[in-house]
Amino acid sequence: MFPLVVSLIAIAIISLTHWLFRWWNPKCNGTLPPGSMGWPLIGETLQFFAPNTTFDISPFVKQRMKRFGPVFKTSLVGRPIIVSADPELSHIIFQQEGQTFQSWYPDTFTEIFGKENVGSLHGFMYKYLKNMVLSLFGPESLKKMLPEVEDTVLRQLNQWSELDTVEIKDATASMIFNLTAKKLISHDAENSPENLRESFVAFIKGLISFPLNIPGTAYHKCLQGRNKAMKMLKKMLQERRMMPRKQNTDFFDYVLIELAKEGTPLTEGIALDLMFVLLFASFETTSLALTVALKYLSDYPLVLQTLTEEHEAILKRRENPDSHLKWSEYKSMTFTFQFINETVRMANIVPGIFRKALRDVSYKGYTIPAGWGVMVCPPAVHLNPARYENPLDFNPWRWEGGEINGASKHFMAFGGGMRFCVGTDFTKVQMAVFLHCLVTKYRWNPVKGGNIVRTPGLQFPDGFHIQLAKKQNLSNDSPS
Repeated sequence: MFPLVVSLIAIAIISLTHWLFRWWNPKCNGTLPPGSMGWPLIGETLQFFAPNTTFDISPFVKQRMKRFGPVFKTSLVGRPIIVSADPELSHIIFQQEGQTFQSWYPDTFTEIFGKENVGSLHGFMYKYLKNMVLSLFGPESLKKMLPEVEDTVLRQLNQWSELDTVEIKDATASMIFNLTAKKLISHDAENSPENLRESFVAFIKGLISFPLNIPGTAYHKCLQGRNKAMKMLKKMLQERRMMPRKQNTDFFDYVLIELAKEGTPLTEGIALDLMFVLLFASFETTSLALTVALKYLSDYPLVLQTLTEEHEAILKRRENPDSHLKWSEYKSMTFTFQFINETVRMANIVPGIFRKALRDVSYKGYTIPAGWGVMVCPPAVHLNPARYENPLDFNPWRWEGGEINGASKHFMAFGGGMRFCVGTDFTKVQMAVFLHCLVTKYRWNPVKGGNIVRTPGLQFPDGFHIQLAKKQNLSNDSPS
């Protein structure tokens, strides 16, 4: 009996040793980039999600860049990953979409956003959905939407100025969500019996958290928030199907038309997942960007002065100073777009963009194996001192005379390649109009908060509270 027990223990130890060896030394038809696979199954997930409070590259990436170089291997949420902090490789990954690499996210992300979300679809289906979104948020639609955005901002700013303080992250998120929900699904937040945004708030709190689906965890609450929001969206779509409208004015109208077509590739599930992603992306990322923008305007008086002068000049050139913003005026906001670019470069709201290698890929002597995940790291690109002098300095003038409207190998705040964010123009319109109304009609003082935490997504745990007041003499006031 004793020899049998010894034999079984020996076999178990040999098997475990072999498994550990294979985990730490994955198979590869070439040479893997350097790095560490971390502990079995867990990998380096805990280190990746560890909080930090810097606008710099996250310690997780920065330490590994210093040790292994700009391309390294790791393991996150149970999957082997190649991390690219190399601008050239990141650019190649985006440009080779659908050929060498394709959009991919870990299973935990897919569970959060839905198996049929736009980020998980490829080829014809992705292009089909992209065109659907552009029909609502392309330049021609945004031209018509500009007065509505301005009216919404002015109404909200007036309400906020009557409060003792306003927490700008939550306030702008609510404003943008209500505007977007109205355009997408004609949702009237003030008169609706159900609070749709509340479900998204619960979803966001656990979006980029350790993926432990146990009651009480942020990730579990995130999934609950998604499920509640999806039930509400499905109910709204069914109600619209039962009572169709004569005029087609929102996304649900468009969806019902497409679903009724013979041979349509669209399903109700795909449409609802797309709606969920659009609502989330439109308000959460933009409100974060606006909060960072207000923080920088508060900290850099010369930037505020220059921005204010650009917008006051727009008013002075008008025959009627109280008329709505024109599209030509919006397009003339050169410094504003420089400011927006610098804000999102520094904010790095998206800490990683995921792809998957479709075949073995060789790069600078290393091999990215087929089937491995790849994480492009925008902060490493945006804070590269070889491209941006003093990269941690906030300096909108660094964009002067350069391209400020697209993506490049050195700027990927809105993604890149064929998956360049279709909502970029909508985001910029909202930010520019908000800034225009704010600096021409109001002054503010920070009260408390404004500190950031990355886990690894950007958060303002204490918010950013300000006192907002109308300018008394618009013609003579200077920004403060």
